[in-house]
Amino acid sequence: MSEVPAVSIQHLTRIFRLPTLRRQTVTAVQDVSFDIAAGQIYGLIGPNGSGKSTTMKVLLGLLRATEGKCSIFGRDSARVDSREDVGFLPENPYFYRHLTGRETLVFYGKLCGITGSALKDRIGELLALVDLEHAADRRLAGYSKGMLQRIGLAQAIIHRPRLVVLDEPTAGVDPGGSRKIRDLILALREQGITVILSSHLLEQVQEVCDRVGIIYKGKLVKEGALSELMSVEDQTEILLRNATPEVLKAVRALISSHPVTDLLTMGHPRTTLERLFLEVTDGSAVETREYVK
Repeated sequence: MSEVPAVSIQHLTRIFRLPTLRRQTVTAVQDVSFDIAAGQIYGLIGPNGSGKSTTMKVLLGLLRATEGKCSIFGRDSARVDSREDVGFLPENPYFYRHLTGRETLVFYGKLCGITGSALKDRIGELLALVDLEHAADRRLAGYSKGMLQRIGLAQAIIHRPRLVVLDEPTAGVDPGGSRKIRDLILALREQGITVILSSHLLEQVQEVCDRVGIIYKGKLVKEGALSELMSVEDQTEILLRNATPEVLKAVRALISSHPVTDLLTMGHPRTTLERLFLEVTDGSAVETREYVK
């Protein structure tokens, strides 16, 4: 029997009613379906207003689906108990800034039912993981944006979830802080934790994700393994090592009817995630290009 996916979204549609006398509606997500295997890092990307945030909110039980269903490790995501295995870091998390980093983790740990020595040990483990041991007793009001995101990631996984949902985890974070968060995401995968990452930083998604789904105008327009999506199917590269003059002569003879070509590698050359993204969204994601320098 096949393993139950960490996340299964099947034929998801979400329609909003506009507050007008004519009872107009807008379809934010239309017939979206994809699965995420346990232990994968999945990138969900799309232009602003494309429906990716709505998809995540339905998955997290913050919105109800108009049609279709979502499940987390085989349990309907509309059920409260399905969220026991989920950690969530929103794009702009709110913290009590008068608390220290350690006090913040104590607060969230107790909310999750962790107490005593188990909580103390877990906090020490997380502070080391997110590299905030030196700032554990500093008030959050004195934290940088990157430090706040890292303490936010620590609170999201304090109860040892099997699925972590990250919405723009590096928004507004400097390159050094962004690199640390990227390394933390990879560390989660090493621990067998499934991660859903929504980000405008396509270079970051390309670095860490195993699979990617691109949503455009409420529809899933591309989905699959990152390596497959980024291969250019109608081109081939060839890379030769220690090629003798005779081999090169034979190769040149085969392509003699074509312009001179540098033989570098064999296989499908790779595009970039940014180029793929712009192709399938009609080049409309101006905001995305501004983030990728």
